[in-house]
Amino acid sequence: MQELKTFNEKRAEIYWWLSSLFAKELTEEDLEQYHSQTIRSFLTGLGENEELSGPIEKLIDSLNRLQDREDAQLELSADFCDLFLKSEKESALPYASIYLCKSGLLNEQPAKDMEKVMAEHGIAVDSKLNEPADHIAIELDFLGNLVIRSNELEQEAHFNDALLEQETFIREHILTWVPQFVKQAQSKDEFGFYAAVALVTEAFLRLDSRYLLGN
Repeated sequence: MQELKTFNEKRAEIYWWLSSLFAKELTEEDLEQYHSQTIRSFLTGLGENEELSGPIEKLIDSLNRLQDREDAQLELSADFCDLFLKSEKESALPYASIYLCKSGLLNEQPAKDMEKVMAEHGIAVDSKLNEPADHIAIELDFLGNLVIRSNELEQEAHFNDALLEQETFIREHILTWVPQFVKQAQSKDEFGFYAAVALVTEAFLRLDSRYLLGN
């Protein structure tokens, strides 16, 4: 079981990494790290998985093009704002409510459902984010917490139950709307960095779901 727990740590790190990309704009320091050998090796490693190779290739391509983009950090911050902070028609808003509710309004049932799930696990929405609980960054961060908390379990049956709970959360709370969000990001992100991040997110969620079911 220790091998699975070590793998869980890697899974949690990936979810937290993806969450951070949707939570706030990248700084100059962040961009420097993304051009470092450490991050490039990390991405290359992920891309060795057949199901992730295409999305990771798009992400690496956008990072390569960023090196030639004038005022890259400012332009990428503008992309973030245009994609995630404007109106529904103009943007690819990263909230479950937008895609699951006919009205397309925020703070509807998906946000309340997510708050309930988080409360059941004693986890509060990070006040620094100042976002409803159905924001993709919050859902991915919570998933990372679910993963790492399962490593505290010592009995194999409880550990396996926790893995199934993670799969249920992915299927019932994230994959119900993320594919629509990804399509919207593809259509709105002209440069392609965040569109690639969205693709990687969906691909990893689907891969992880199959892993958790033993497929």
